Amino acid sequence: MEKNKNITRQDLYNIVYKELGISKSECSKLVDTVFEHLLRQLESQNKVKIALFGSFNLKNKSPRIGRNPKTKELANIISRNVVTFKPSKMLNKKINKQSNNE
Repeated sequence: MEKNKNITRQDLYNIVYKELGISKSECSKLVDTVFEHLLRQLESQNKVKIALFGSFNLKNKSPRIGRNPKTKELANIISRNVVTFKPSKMLNKKINKQSNNE
């Protein structure tokens, strides 16, 4: 893959197709099902831990006063949920190993 290229769902479909050799429609169903399940778990306030990859968690951000950087106007920012990701130790090692070898 090209450097600095985003990986899309279509890319994932193609990777699964090449690796498993099942039909493209089955590949897209498989990838979409995984993402749907992850989303449902996060919506249910559950932590999603993928071994050797990392954990996704839902965090509630409190309301606060923010500032528009262009107009300098104050604005209320409402309370909201954000998804956080914490990489596994193995993922961190792999990423740092590759960046040190370049």
